[in-house]
Amino acid sequence: MADAAAGSTPSTAPEGPQTVEELVRLRLSTALGGWRGLLDSAVAPLAFLIAWLATSDLRVSVGASLAVMLVALVVRVARRETVQFALGSILVTAVAAFVASRTGRAQDVFLPGILLNLALAVAFAVSMLTRWPVVGFLVGAVTEEPTAWRRDRGIVALCQKLTALLLAGYVLRVAVQLPLYLTDNTTGLAVAKLALGWPLLLLGLVVAGAMLLKGRTPLQVR
Repeated sequence: MADAAAGSTPSTAPEGPQTVEELVRLRLSTALGGWRGLLDSAVAPLAFLIAWLATSDLRVSVGASLAVMLVALVVRVARRETVQFALGSILVTAVAAFVASRTGRAQDVFLPGILLNLALAVAFAVSMLTRWPVVGFLVGAVTEEPTAWRRDRGIVALCQKLTALLLAGYVLRVAVQLPLYLTDNTTGLAVAKLALGWPLLLLGLVVAGAMLLKGRTPLQVR
């Protein structure tokens, strides 16, 4: 018995995601940067809102946003963590600050974000109409044939639903923020930016997680 046990090879669990649902959960988490990525996306609009409510000064408010993002960047460097999400937030904030500094209007800080969400909404909608849902490319990126997922109706249907979920977030942000921008409501824009940032992302992740837990679509697309 001992010899047989010694000669046996212990079974090992397969590495990596084994289903489409597991892969998409992993890729969505990576794309958002996990909890730290969500935190990085929240601190800049929160700093702007607090500074704006306290001073109503554009330069002070934008400076506060950039300052907290620089602190987040330094913390990530010190902890030897990836800095791509902090750098991305700093870039977005810098572009917004540049636009507002050229126009002199505080509400223009939010214009690049509104336009970006509008562009993403159009891109996601077009991808669904053509049945090339954006989320599908998350699946194809780790397979030998990047477009093979389109031959599986189940995978296409799942990717369509998840792409629609992300699309709803972009549409909601534009629908709420654009009227506030057109009416020069800077405080309302700051509140909406914060409320429709990480809280909406968390809600989307919860809904997506519930959708993904139900399925067991094999990752080996045909």
